[in-house]
Amino acid sequence: MRSSYVLNCVVTVLALAATGCTSPAAPPPDSIAVPTGVDAPQYVIGPGDALDVFVYLAPELSSTGLPVRPDGRISLPLVPDLVAAGRSPTQLAADITTRLRQFVVDPTVTVMVRSFVGSPAQQVRIIGEATQPRTLPYREGMTVVDAIIEARGLTRYAAGNRAEIIRRDAPGAPPRRLRIRLDDLMRGGDTSQDVPLRPGDTIVIPQSWF
Repeated sequence: MRSSYVLNCVVTVLALAATGCTSPAAPPPDSIAVPTGVDAPQYVIGPGDALDVFVYLAPELSSTGLPVRPDGRISLPLVPDLVAAGRSPTQLAADITTRLRQFVVDPTVTVMVRSFVGSPAQQVRIIGEATQPRTLPYREGMTVVDAIIEARGLTRYAAGNRAEIIRRDAPGAPPRRLRIRLDDLMRGGDTSQDVPLRPGDTIVIPQSWF
């Protein structure tokens, strides 16, 4: 009898332990998912860019410093009118290859961007009371200071501490307005105002009221 009682106790304890092991665990703390294997976006050609187009073993069909016209097209020997704007260099090379196959056997084409302006979505604009308002091609790591230096600083009439960055978080999304204090940044050295820029940002510098 005693051994049977002991055996029953052991079975009960093991059953309780198993139940405890299968109870739901506490959820882990929130964490930021780090994407892996994500390719960097390719550069998209825009009007005003200059391209180098190389056709292997056919220098007479190649071109250096080829401008992308305001209508977004380029002209090459044997390919007089081809849309380049909105295409990556790799895509444009494939387009040229397709067109050249009418005249050349197995052409090999490489497209490189010599100088760039970029599409509007890849530009940063500085408007208002900048010494030289302008449109800049976005560069990785560009900040407010980089843009203001390119625009040669502020005019004497600028209300720098009322400047704003107009930003769209996605195509078609409503714009957001981010206040930046340019006077504190450029004259006072407040580096907290040297915020990173994003492609498509517009820096608006208003005029002082007095």
